[in-house]
Amino acid sequence: MSSALIADITAPSVNYYMLAPILIVLGGAVLSVLVEAFYPRESRRSAQIALVLTTLVVAFLAVLNIKVDAILGFTIVNSLAIDGVSVFLQGLIILSALVGALLISENRIDPLGDAFAAQSSALPGSEDELAFTERGWYQTEIWSLFLFSVGGMLIFPIANDLLTLFVALEVMSLPLYLLVGMARRRRLLSQEAALKYFVLGAFSSAFMLYGSALVYGFANSVELGDIAKALSASAANSNLMLVGGIFILIGLLFKVGAAPFHQWTPDVYQGAPTAITAFMSAGTKVAAFGALLRVFYVALSGLAWDLSAVLWAIAIITMLVGTIIGVAQSDIKRMLAYSSIAHAGFLLLGVIAQSKAALDGSLFYLAGYAFTSLGAFAVVSLVRDASGEANHLGQWAGLGKRSPVIASVFTLFLLALAGIPLTSGFVGKFAVFAAAYEKGLAPLVVVAVIASAIAGFFYVRVIVLMFFTDASGDEVSVVVPSFATAAAITITAVVTIVLGVIPQPVFDLLSNALFLK
Repeated sequence: MSSALIADITAPSVNYYMLAPILIVLGGAVLSVLVEAFYPRESRRSAQIALVLTTLVVAFLAVLNIKVDAILGFTIVNSLAIDGVSVFLQGLIILSALVGALLISENRIDPLGDAFAAQSSALPGSEDELAFTERGWYQTEIWSLFLFSVGGMLIFPIANDLLTLFVALEVMSLPLYLLVGMARRRRLLSQEAALKYFVLGAFSSAFMLYGSALVYGFANSVELGDIAKALSASAANSNLMLVGGIFILIGLLFKVGAAPFHQWTPDVYQGAPTAITAFMSAGTKVAAFGALLRVFYVALSGLAWDLSAVLWAIAIITMLVGTIIGVAQSDIKRMLAYSSIAHAGFLLLGVIAQSKAALDGSLFYLAGYAFTSLGAFAVVSLVRDASGEANHLGQWAGLGKRSPVIASVFTLFLLALAGIPLTSGFVGKFAVFAAAYEKGLAPLVVVAVIASAIAGFFYVRVIVLMFFTDASGDEVSVVVPSFATAAAITITAVVTIVLGVIPQPVFDLLSNALFLK
């Protein structure tokens, strides 16, 4: 009997062509581990940076090589879906990771070296840490963790079943928990942020896993398409499915930073090394919203009416929490954290609307926000005092006179986050709000517009501080960055302007952005 059972087992069909970007990134992560184990410490950092950048460039070329019109389908026993949305999101994640890698590679800003502790296992301020710092050691294992996290991000929005979704979530998140706690300066704050992120992330993962179990009990399958079919066939008896769907949404809403699941965001954004904060603000947001859109549009579309009240409430609370509490922040990184919460609320309108226009608007919004957020945090890393980054808003007074170029670039990013015309932020908001209005979500759009006006206050406040306020007595300076950070800021600024002035090519690219069901 056992031989008969073995004979019935067939190997899964794997389309390596469609999976090339993921395989390249995860293969690069494995090579990075080997470099960490066997390469001489003196030249390990440069080897890791070269490997990471090469891996990401090759992976992006692999994304460009996927022809959406010809290559569409499921692979690995229908666990992954390769469609127009998948290809766009994977390309966006890799580009965000490339810019993030440039920021992480910076080692000219801090006199002690890069932003990461020389030895994360050493106690802050201990003799071991001082000895490692004096030797000029770099924390090169961050690159392996970085690539594994990028690999998880690439899988997360294309997962076509709940088990793959959960595994991708953990592959994406676990390296981030470690990276958040590795800051060279303000180590205790960084480690506290990492612990909070880990504990709250574990809770959210538990919600998602339990919700997946309930959904499986209802649909007898974890595939998103099968779940939608089961829901359509038993729509009148879907209470179990409704509870399970809510639990899954809780796990996803935690990753996007939506209220009331946002508590981790300000502390983690503030405590993490700024380069990691920049990478998280872009990559995690894109991957998590990609997964949320896929789950809601494909599997839970039949529960749209049942979940509408919950999602409306979450969207409104998220927009108001992000904007109102953001006004009261005096730390620039916490202010940008609450800004990201507010933007999560705006993006939820695209999730609720459930239309092709809303999907296109959401994807464009993610593209614009990713580059704008990366650029904003890159500028934050340059403004410093004797103890490190000068994150208190009062220290930014008079920055426009000290460094008009950096202040002007930061103003561009703030205006984009505020949604001012001729920036990517305006086009993204307009596309999402217009799509939501067309679907009868006018009250939500009104709340979103009011929240955008409130958010504009704390963006304009920083601009006024930089250009129209005299400098404080603090010795704050803008450090001249290396080529890597300068390139990152230039790229993000150019993309922010180009997407605001000529957005149509991106919308044309999104014409094939559809979910496979």
